[in-house]
This record gives sequence, structure tokens and C-alpha cells, in this order.
Amino acid sequence: MPELSEPKSIAQPVRALGLTEAEARARQQRYGPNAVEATPPDSWVRVLLRQFRSLIVAVLSGAAIFSFAFHDYAEGYAILAVVLINAGIGFWLEWNAQASMTALRRLGQTTARVLREGQVRAIPSDEVTVGDVLLVEAGEVVAADSRLFEAQQLQVNESTLTGESMPVSKTLPATAVPPTEQTGGLLFKGTAVVNGTGRATVTGVGGGTQLGEIARLMQQAERTATPLEAKLARLTRQLVMLTVGLAGLYVLLGLWRGKPVHLLLETAIVLAVAAIPEGMAIVATLALAYGMLRLAHRQVLVKRLAAVETLGSTDIIFTDKTGTLTQNQMAVHTVWLPEAQLTFPPTTGHMQAVAAGEAYQRLLRAAVLCNNATYSSAHPEAALGDPLEVALLALAAESHFAVADVQAMTRLAEQPFNSDTRLMATLHRQPNAGSLVTVKGAAEDVLRLCMRQQAATGALPLAVAEQAEWLLRAEQLAQTGLRTLALAQRIQTDENPTDLARDLTWLGMVAFLDPARPEVIPAIEACQRAGIRVLMVTGDHPATALTVARQVHLAPETAELTITGSELAALLAQPAVPGHGLQQTCVFARVSPAQKLDLISYYQQQGHVVAMIGDGVNDAPALKKADIGVAMGLHGTQVASEAASLVLRDDSFASVVAAVEQGRIIFTNIRRFVLYLVSCNLSELLVVLAAGLAGVDSVLLPLQILFLNLLTDVFPALALSVGKGSRHVMEQPPHDPQSPMMRPTDWQLAGAYAALMTAALLGCYYVARHHFGFGPATATTILFYGLATAQLVHVSNMAGSRHRHFTDNDVLRNRYVWLALALCTILLLLSYYLPLFRQLLGIQPLTLPALLLVLVPAGAVLGLGPLLHHIFSWRKLPTRHIGAVTDRVAARAV
Repeated sequence: MPELSEPKSIAQPVRALGLTEAEARARQQRYGPNAVEATPPDSWVRVLLRQFRSLIVAVLSGAAIFSFAFHDYAEGYAILAVVLINAGIGFWLEWNAQASMTALRRLGQTTARVLREGQVRAIPSDEVTVGDVLLVEAGEVVAADSRLFEAQQLQVNESTLTGESMPVSKTLPATAVPPTEQTGGLLFKGTAVVNGTGRATVTGVGGGTQLGEIARLMQQAERTATPLEAKLARLTRQLVMLTVGLAGLYVLLGLWRGKPVHLLLETAIVLAVAAIPEGMAIVATLALAYGMLRLAHRQVLVKRLAAVETLGSTDIIFTDKTGTLTQNQMAVHTVWLPEAQLTFPPTTGHMQAVAAGEAYQRLLRAAVLCNNATYSSAHPEAALGDPLEVALLALAAESHFAVADVQAMTRLAEQPFNSDTRLMATLHRQPNAGSLVTVKGAAEDVLRLCMRQQAATGALPLAVAEQAEWLLRAEQLAQTGLRTLALAQRIQTDENPTDLARDLTWLGMVAFLDPARPEVIPAIEACQRAGIRVLMVTGDHPATALTVARQVHLAPETAELTITGSELAALLAQPAVPGHGLQQTCVFARVSPAQKLDLISYYQQQGHVVAMIGDGVNDAPALKKADIGVAMGLHGTQVASEAASLVLRDDSFASVVAAVEQGRIIFTNIRRFVLYLVSCNLSELLVVLAAGLAGVDSVLLPLQILFLNLLTDVFPALALSVGKGSRHVMEQPPHDPQSPMMRPTDWQLAGAYAALMTAALLGCYYVARHHFGFGPATATTILFYGLATAQLVHVSNMAGSRHRHFTDNDVLRNRYVWLALALCTILLLLSYYLPLFRQLLGIQPLTLPALLLVLVPAGAVLGLGPLLHHIFSWRKLPTRHIGAVTDRVAARAV
């Protein structure tokens, strides 16, 4: 932890004058800027070089080098063009995401008020230095860690550090205690002043603050590769191994047969180009970018493209409480009058009648008068003061109470709240005669004063049982995490301001709670239906955390177990077995930033994909450590936004559910177009390999294969990647993060599709040569266009559901698929009719019989492809589902 006292080398500043400008500059040189060290953005060179770090790029670059060595310059330049196009798209997307976050940081720069040479000056917060006299007041953010030497009713919201939604009162003298227990006169950088004023001596800046310590912890938290990145990398390795193995096998067989080495190497290049789907990286990037644009319309800023898909496989979501599940502002939850209890908002007619009664009106009058906050129902966001006092004014306004008329009563005296009496009292002149004393404070202290009043006036005192009953009610409210205030009053004939808190009449109690966000309950229920476990992790009190968890349906009403930070270390050390304590609770309270990291690591080691949602500085390390970090961008801290992969611009938990849904759709689309690409490229590989082994050379040229891969692969695959997906995607469990992109049955299905196209194509090639007597160049042209049309119609086999009618699936309802097919058809026609394309691709004129042969492979794919799809889809069905499917089929037959 950073030191919380003034450095010994610094003399006590002259508090009346502050530092001189010369001394301030000297200390800025010594202690550095008052800026938390952020991870520096990568240079454009580093971002660009990162685009070339893949096995596919290495293999294609090797193929280009061999092409240049054999003087096949057109092929070499074409391969390099593919590599550069892919790198350019990736660079553009990543650089723009980085630039947007840099702009966000610039918008977050603030100023601070300091005393320099006896004058108050507003300076950029990063120029504040150790020894400065810092001036703070309600509505400001503390610019640096400081020690107070003056404070007037100063209260600071430290929820960004501790998770506590209630402000902390700052009194003198300060004591060095952990921030989770801070009650003294220490101010921390990044916390918000909600009430009062103060002056403090700066003791730490930049990395020497509590904020800086957490920032260092955040930088130590390493971010692992996302599941999508890992799966695509694994698929790339598999394709490269397949390419190298088959190409090596072909070369060895050719050498054994005595074929020239340069011809074998040229064919190996063709095999490499055919086996690797060059468009896969481009399409995957654009699919994620399209998902990013969709989420942008839902106010979600995506900093890392792969993070969109990660939410699709997330099965654990850690969420902060304050500011994430709740609104980080207090509101009245319960009003307990002598004759009735009101829970807000009152819904029944009886409760509404009680709210209109005289007892409730007296309580509201006391709540408005014994109050120093400012509130306007027209602009509630501009309220200032103690959150409990703001909540009381908001309650009066919502109850249509005449707030302005009551506030017009002249205040004659005030007894401020202090830790000894634990209450506040005010004296007001009444419009007619006499004066009114209003009091609010801790229930036991106010009750004690009310009993003395009744005894002094000769009235029967509150019975011991009645007093105990009120104290029990207060204790019950406190145990459920509610903050309570008691209110009382006294009417007197004079305006004597001495000893205000005496001889009081009991009015009742008010209980407060940081209210849940309205969109949280349906969002959490959607997560639970989707098989996602939502866990609350907060620095707040266990009772408060459990109450909020019940309110938002994160925990059942019967749930009692919460785990605190002090209990966590022992549980994390235990083996993860069924019935383990961590499996039985969904609420973790009094948890430090370091313990959040331990929790995330624990679940990651169990094979879970973990998302973390937070808004405070204390959440930043966990946001970075998690597989996917989601920060609240509207009212969250800059440090949290820096650490996260996703930033919610509307601070809505429902946006997280939208991101999860979009992530699942993207993963399904990516798996679909990967199957399409692999099956198409395998068909090219098998055609070249089978023809080569049969002694037929150059059935497909490298430029022809590149043209196919950049045309028929990219555009249909791109169309598949932007499908809207099934509306039932959130009713299914998360996909297994350990499952590869291509499962064994997917490889088998891709192989079956490729074998079908290969058999049809080679059959057409044989018929063209031996039945119609076409030459090798014409037969190659037939093979080229036959493969192109077969791959185009093959997109229809990527149907999204195996249980719907053939014409009612995600593919045929995707308008982009039809646009892609039309575009590819136009480009194929141009390749036939434009002389430049014909020369580069070696295209020969085709007669009517040749054109009919071109259509044969497409007809085979259309006719037999759906049959293969249903066969392998049935094989992929879990045994427990086969009976249900059989029953549905039988019912339809009847």
C-alpha cells in the first residue's frame, strides 16, 4: 500500500499561503506528474506488425517466395496482395478502436483547486504535487491523496475504492487505516466529495496514491487469449499441418516416380494455396466488426474485436454491486410510522391512504426541515448534499409535499450531527407563533430523548416493551442491509435555541437502500435462462449485498449464505468438489481488489470463461484479468474503462445481455462460415492432389485457386458471418470453451462435402477429355467454372437449423447471401468476357456441351449436399435428444 502520511523529507507547508510556484515546479520534477500510469497505446508500427503474426501469413509468404524463385511473378504478386489486404483490414479496425479510447481518455481530464502563494488557483489535476494545499467541496473529485487539516461537514463517496455506496464522514485527526475502514481525515485520489468543504495537504500523487497502487495491480494482471483467438489459432495450425503433410507426401511420391523437382514444387505451391482459406482471417475480422457495429447501436463500445465472441462462451459473470446492479444513490425503501409501515412506492389503496395521513405529513415536514441538501425534481442529477438527505427531499417531492413552502420557514439554529450524539437538530420559526424543533439520527438515541420528553410533560412514557419493539424494528432493517434514520420533533412557545435535542415527540423511522437498476432483473433472469451464473462481488457489507442480490433475483429469497473476504482465502485453498462453499453462494462481500483477482483465477482454472462487470477503480484489476471485462462508461471511472474490453455507454446491465446474445450469434456464424471455407478449400486440395497422383498435371492454376478463394470463399462466407441468428439463441447453454472451432463431426462433414465436389469435378474433367475430346486448357476451364458454381450453391448447405423446412433457414433468409451470390456470378461472367482476366486465369472459350458440364457439380451439391447435412447433423445429436426428435417426426407424419 502507498504511504498515507506526509514524506519526512517535506516540511509542513505554510497552510495559509500554500506552495510557491518555484517550489511546486521543483516538487513536480521530484515526484513526477499526478497521473496514474496507464498502459501506453501501441504505435502504428506495432499494430501493423501484429497483423503479420500468423501461420497462414507465413505459409503464404513462403509460397510467394517460391513463386518469385520460379519466375511466376503474377502468382507471387497475387499471393502477396492477399496477405497485404488481410493485414490492412486488421490494422484499420484495431487502430480505430485504439484511437477511440485515446479520445475517451482526453475527455476525462479534470482540474483541481489549490492554494499557491496565498491565492486559489485552478490547475490541471496532473500538475498537483506533494505538499500542495488542496481545496475540495461538494461536487468535486479529489485530485490526489491528501491529509485534511480543515473540514466542515465533509463527506466523501469512496465507492470507487471500497464498493461502499454510503459516503464517509471526514473528521480530524486522521488515522492511517485501510480504505475499507477509513473514517478519518484522509482523502483519496478519484473519490467524489458529496457534502461540505475542506482543505488538505497532498501526501501522494500519481503512482504514489491508492489509485496508483490499484493501477499497478491492474498492469500485473495478464490478459489471456480469448477463446475465439485460441480456436482460430488451433484451426490454423491444423490446416497448416494438413497442407505441409499432403504437399510433402506429394513431393515424395513425385520424386519416387522421377518427376522434375521444379514441377513438384510448383504443384506443392498450388496445394498450399488451395488448402489454406486465405479469406478466413478477413471474414472473421469483419464478422466481429459487424457485431461491434450492432453493439454500438446498443451503446456498447468494443475495444477488442475478439471480446465480442468471448461473451458468447461466458458461463460466469462477476458483477460489482454499487453503480452496476444499483444506481449508486440512496432512496427511501421503508417508512415506519407509529401506526403503519409503508414500503415504497405504496401500491395498495390502504398504503396510499396512510401516505396521505397527518402522521406521514408531520414526518415529511421534519425530514425537509432537518436537512441541508439541495434537490430539484426537475433536475435530480444536480442534487448536492448527504445522499440520505437528498433521498428525504426526493421522497417529499414524490409525495407531492409542499417542500418550497416548508423550506421557507426561517431556520433559527442548528445542532450539527456528530459522532457523540449521533443526531442532528434544527430550530425553525413557525408561521403563526412559537417554534418547531426537528431532529433526525440513530433510532436508539432519538428514542431515548422521546421517552424523556413524555415523562417530563407528565404523559405516560413509552413502555419498555414499546421501546424494545422499535429498536427491534431498527435492527431488523439494519440486518437486511438498510440504513435507518429516526425522526422526531418538539413544538415550543419560545425561540430558545439551547439544548434542542430534548423532550421530543417520536415521528417514526425511515429506511434507505441503494435501489437496483430497473433493467437489471430481466437481464439477470435472461442470463440464468441462458445457463450463465451471475455472481456479485463487492466491498460492501454482507447484509447489504445479500439484500440487493435478492432484490434483483440474483439470489433466491431463502438464500442466507454470503462469503466475505476474510473467509475467501481458506475456501480458495480447498479442492473444487461438488458442495464446495464457492458453489453454494452467489454473493461475495468485503472483497478487496486482490481477492477479486483470486476469485477470477480460481474459476478460470476450473475451465470457466469469466466475465467481470464493474465501474470503480477497485474493479480495474479484475476487469483486466477476466476473459472479458465490461466497464460502465457513463458514470464509471477512467481506470475501469482502460482495463475493460467492452465499455457500456449507457451503464445498462441489459446491454451486457445484448452483448452475450450477439457473441453467441457471432460464434455460430463464424463456425458456419469456417465449415464452408474448409469444405471448399478441401475440395480444391483434393482435386489438385487426386489429379497429380493420377499423373494429370496443372488441372487448376495457382491464380485460378486464388481467384476462387478471394471470390467464392470471401463473399458468401462474409454473408454467412453477418446473419442475424436464431431468436432462441439465449435459451441454449453457452458453447463449450474447450470445444474446437471444427469438431470431429465438422471435419467429417467438411470432408464429405469436399469428396462430393471432388468426385463430381473429376468426373466432369474425365468426360470433357475422353468423351467430348476437349484439350487440357478447355478441360481446366470447365473444371474452374464447375468448381466455382459448386462452391456458390454449396452455401445453401450451411442451413442454420436441422429441424426446419429446407426453405426456412437462416441462410436463405439472409439477404446478404443472395447479394453475395449475385456479385460472385457477375465477377465470374467478367472473368470470362474480359480479355485481361481471361489471359491471367488461362480461360478458354466454352461450347454448349462444356457449359452443361460446368453445371453438373453444382447439381450434385444441390441434390446430395442436404442429405449429407442431415446424416451428420443426426450424428451430432446427443443421445438424450434423439428420442424427442423421433417423437416430433412421428407426430408430423400423423
